[in-house]
Amino acid sequence: MKGIILAAGRGSRLKSLTEDKPKCLNRVGAKTMLEWQLDMLKRCGISDILVVTGYRSESIEALGVKTIKNQRWEKTNMVQSLLCAKRFFNEDIVISYGDIVYGVNVISPLVNQAQDAALVYDRNWKALWEKRFKDPLQDAESFKIDGNSRITEIGRRVSDINEIEGQYLGLLRFSPKGLGWIDKTTSAMDKEALDKLDMTSLVRALIKTDHPVYGIGINGGWCEIDAPEDLELANDMYKKGQFKW
Repeated sequence: MKGIILAAGRGSRLKSLTEDKPKCLNRVGAKTMLEWQLDMLKRCGISDILVVTGYRSESIEALGVKTIKNQRWEKTNMVQSLLCAKRFFNEDIVISYGDIVYGVNVISPLVNQAQDAALVYDRNWKALWEKRFKDPLQDAESFKIDGNSRITEIGRRVSDINEIEGQYLGLLRFSPKGLGWIDKTTSAMDKEALDKLDMTSLVRALIKTDHPVYGIGINGGWCEIDAPEDLELANDMYKKGQFKW
């Protein structure tokens, strides 16, 4: 099994915190976000890890980790960054966004499951969103899952909180078969559509074409970092021991 960390974007909403470094090199506790991700993957037995870079790529390359650069990172979305790592598509991969911090208990259930396509979602998302936003619906997206843990809806803006059974974290796993679904789906798109494609839209496209994507539920223990306030929140969560080792 291999790991891919998608860390090409700047994270402009972090303002001055990304003037001289990519978003993933901001610190939570004693570690950068990237160090958290690398450490958690390694704790789950994944040592072959590729970081997809873009903005300030030299800052990550200097750390001695395996990297590949999305040369068009300013003009593309996250799926194009994933496709930069297609040479990894010959075996099971775990994908992590570069702007999340999580404990080993959040990622280990994903590593240890065997579906062709799966992702982690937080059942307790509302508690985190209430700390991040005045209105939890401000940034939340639809998420529905059936009794067999198969995702039926994801990634749309909603006005009713009852349409949200959890929130997707930015952690996924695909087998070679599942990666083949991604290859087939993205190959059928024109360049402009593919450049704009985000990961939730890709998952939605897989679901629409009847490729099963399964959800693995967790209850907190992670944080997305999209703004300076999120970084403060993540550091507070770290101090309180909410990222489990």
